[in-house]
Amino acid sequence: MTLKVELKPGERIIIGESMITNDDQRTRLYIEGNAPILREKDILTVDSANTPAKRIYLAVQLMYLSQEVTKFQDNYFSLIHDIMLAAPSTIPFVAKISNYMIADQLYKALKEARALIDHEKKIFAALNSASAEGK
Repeated sequence: MTLKVELKPGERIIIGESMITNDDQRTRLYIEGNAPILREKDILTVDSANTPAKRIYLAVQLMYLSQEVTKFQDNYFSLIHDIMLAAPSTIPFVAKISNYMIADQLYKALKEARALIDHEKKIFAALNSASAEGK
């Protein structure tokens, strides 16, 4: 099955182990094969992984891009342990991420990790709201 990707001018994409930067015009790529692919908007860097959920996303991203789950699994297990203790409402998200990883569906695990980040934002917003009301 062929994946069609349209890139905006200057947009970047990772295909396999290569970062590709589009020129100054819109481009359409047709990609065949099994290489991991991430668009720029889905790429998280070490510097931008500044919350527990983002660090989990980064761990899953590294597993997906390298296709080496075992290399990053100790870090992943440590991160999910901490987030589940701190925020039990994250357990369903972590369970889905882990199940996708077990099924070797790392891209789906990555998408679920994105949902975990969204959930974490809601937790932080609720905490900030409660804190503001308490003042």
